[in-house]
Amino acid sequence: MPIDKKPLREFINKPVVTKEGKRLGVVKDITFETRTGELIQLLLKEQTPYTKSLNLETNTNKETVLPYHSIIAVADFVVVSEEDLI
Repeated sequence: MPIDKKPLREFINKPVVTKEGKRLGVVKDITFETRTGELIQLLLKEQTPYTKSLNLETNTNKETVLPYHSIIAVADFVVVSEEDLI
């Protein structure tokens, strides 16, 4: 299910939760394809102990990354599907 195009500022500093309501952290930054503008992944900050227990993918700076395809909705929170993370 594609997410409508949103400005970068609408993602930064938003809390990230699973659809079950478990808090994962806060959006620090996003990674996108420069040619197309396609969002690739979100970088997290302020990860919770629950997030750390999931052993999610990290980048070379040891930052937790969430794949774009795991995003279900963006409103007051960025909601992700935990099944698509692991």
